[in-house]
Amino acid sequence: MPSNAEAPPLPDPLRVPVADSHTHLDMQSGTVEEGLAKAASVGVTTVVQVGCDLKGSRWAAETASTYEAVHATVALHPNEAPRIVLGDPDGWSRQGAREAGGEGALDEALAEIDRLAALPQVKGVGETGLDYFRTGPEGKAAQERSFRAHIEIAKRHGKTLVIHDRDAHADVLRVLKEEGAPERTVFHCYSGDAAMAEVCARAGYFMSFAGNMTFKNAQPLRDALAVAPLDLVLVETDAPFLTPVPYRGRPNAPYLVPVTVRAMAAVRGLDEDALATAIASNTARAFDY
Repeated sequence: MPSNAEAPPLPDPLRVPVADSHTHLDMQSGTVEEGLAKAASVGVTTVVQVGCDLKGSRWAAETASTYEAVHATVALHPNEAPRIVLGDPDGWSRQGAREAGGEGALDEALAEIDRLAALPQVKGVGETGLDYFRTGPEGKAAQERSFRAHIEIAKRHGKTLVIHDRDAHADVLRVLKEEGAPERTVFHCYSGDAAMAEVCARAGYFMSFAGNMTFKNAQPLRDALAVAPLDLVLVETDAPFLTPVPYRGRPNAPYLVPVTVRAMAAVRGLDEDALATAIASNTARAFDY
């Protein structure tokens, strides 16, 4: 995504306010105040700010304590854990993992996530999970150990688990079954098909749909949305990524949630207001706010 791409225009406001269930304000241009005001002007009145490493998780917790419209989640992203263990502080990591790496370094990082997860403004633990797209076989063990630790942290603190699942559907579902999922579990940027949506529905997992469900090649996502129980559906931006059509390739931000909501309503054959009402209620339940 070009960093200098022009920001898309404001969409028509939603009549029923909703929440962006997954965003990265720390990766977006402009101030937090500007981003929240722009979102609120189109009916996106709440955002869940998601941590991906120690620095980002601390920032999420601090930001959520400052702004009433922001809730936080904290975690080591699935691709962060192998880098800590293998001693590579570059790439995804921005928190300065010790160059020596090792299991001890991962334990230290998980202890900090555990501490942050206890804070009242932190509503979730994530994004955690498994990512076989960016991390090769050498990193799988560290990813799975980190994922299991995050599940335990979420359950112990009574927080929502936010899952990142990329090219790892079967293993993510396996680990959740083996560990026992927390009471509230969200598949962020849901990436499975309709059959997997039915599995998630039976388990009571929330499925959060992002702007990529509008992409031309995303029919499996639309099929999944069509069968997902309405009371388990959320919407997100994952901004600054996954900007919905017709703005794909330009910077994403919470104010673009209405574009995705309208695309979702079309898939479901629902009135926009009815879908927004369900999403608002679902997100409040999913993150217990």
